[in-house]
Amino acid sequence: MKPKAISNWSSGKDSALSLYKILKEDQFEVTSLLTSINKDFQRISMHGVHVSLLEKQAESLELNLIKMELPKEPSMEEYREIMGKTMNEIKLQGVTHSIFGDIFLEDLRKYREDQLQSIGMEAVFPLWKQNTTDLIHEFLDLGFKTIVTCVNETYLDKSFAGRIIDENFIKDLPENVDPCGENGEFHTFTFDGPIFKNPINFEIGETVKKTYPKPKSDQNEKDDEYIFWFCDLIAK
Repeated sequence: MKPKAISNWSSGKDSALSLYKILKEDQFEVTSLLTSINKDFQRISMHGVHVSLLEKQAESLELNLIKMELPKEPSMEEYREIMGKTMNEIKLQGVTHSIFGDIFLEDLRKYREDQLQSIGMEAVFPLWKQNTTDLIHEFLDLGFKTIVTCVNETYLDKSFAGRIIDENFIKDLPENVDPCGENGEFHTFTFDGPIFKNPINFEIGETVKKTYPKPKSDQNEKDDEYIFWFCDLIAK
């Protein structure tokens, strides 16, 4: 019997590609998607995608969806408590592995591995250390389709929000922006591809500006907040 695994699902391209690779290799039985949700707004954390579209993805992928609801601005202690409770419940279902779409953030990988190891589970990173230019081209060549739902204005201006990722999008990226947005430059919503039974139908809504205070260690006299542009997607 294959070991059971869950996919840490952000709704975006990296989690979609990592799930594709896991399913293709057929070494795990993927039982569920796990997604962090802002409890107050019912939207995916950081990506800003409404839970109604997330549910449509899970339906098209024919996978169970586990929604981990978090408060608007959880402390690290609150996050660890909620995550720990959620993962222990998942472990009780016989799940031994957790799949992530991380590519090269060493600290984040170590954090995930340490947290899972503490409850006797293992982390799996199908995209780890792969060239991000190659990955985004592979993603497109496989037939995946994804739209940018959020951009960090530190790296990209408002015009990039709401764009479909294609060859022109990649060419338009500034040199300091990773083509997979691995440094948090942008986030996406994947609405079609080889792992989906049906494409996800949606309309593009308004693009809104949101600001978040920077940690004290990141602040300077002129700029003490992060600016993000979110493109709203409306389920059809």
